[in-house]
Amino acid sequence: MQSNRSYYWLVTLISLPAFLWLVPTLWMLSLSFQPNDVLARTTSSTFFGLIPLPFTLDNYAALFSYGQTPVWFLNSTIVAVGMTLAVLFVSTTAGYALARLSFPGKNTVIVFCLVGLMVPEQAVFIPLYTMFADFGWHNSYHALILPRVAVPIGVFLMMQFFKAIPRDIEEAARLDGVSWLQIFWHVMLPLARPAMTTLAILTFLYAWNDYLWPLVSARKREMFTITLGLASIQTNFAQSEGLGRIMASGVIATLPVVVLFLLFQRYVVQAMTAGGTKG
Repeated sequence: MQSNRSYYWLVTLISLPAFLWLVPTLWMLSLSFQPNDVLARTTSSTFFGLIPLPFTLDNYAALFSYGQTPVWFLNSTIVAVGMTLAVLFVSTTAGYALARLSFPGKNTVIVFCLVGLMVPEQAVFIPLYTMFADFGWHNSYHALILPRVAVPIGVFLMMQFFKAIPRDIEEAARLDGVSWLQIFWHVMLPLARPAMTTLAILTFLYAWNDYLWPLVSARKREMFTITLGLASIQTNFAQSEGLGRIMASGVIATLPVVVLFLLFQRYVVQAMTAGGTKG
């Protein structure tokens, strides 16, 4: 009985700060479902504004009736999915090569990866912008995707995960006459699924929320991502349409990332647990 009480107290102590951390998100969600004429008077009418009364979907209908919002949503989806797939391909192949293969200059490449972790991305914005301008690639999907494909943290994460896998597995496969490519594809990648899923979630999250590089590269409104597009119309909404639609735009920008994490959170936990155990 005493142990049960201790467990309940522990859950309560953990749940309280978690709820406090979620309050701003819940408040945003609630305000997005309230009429703007009500919000013009007060934002805390029912339980500090956390219960949307009266309830309305007008804010979302008005947001999607704005012609370019679906296009911006599609742009973000294409950029985030494309960047995630490209990062997974580069990081897994490079990480496996650095962890398992021997080749000239391997240590130098590892050092460059570690140095890349210390260089802020803003430091290379001007060279990147100039290079893509010379190629004539701005206002395109590949201009939004390619600068973030070679991610040092992704290569380092996969390299460390592949190093933690026992070599006996590869040795057994090589005794059966399996090539390096087959070992990588049929043996190592399935074992690395938790780490790959974690990297994919982090990459998708970064790509979806990215604002600075699309602001620099995408100058045409039809190439805006959802974060850039909604930011460009928030001022008008704040002045003429109201707080509810601003909150609705925040929910629309946040929802895909939340759903993605809820669907794949167990893989993130597996990757963290495996890394801690094998390390």
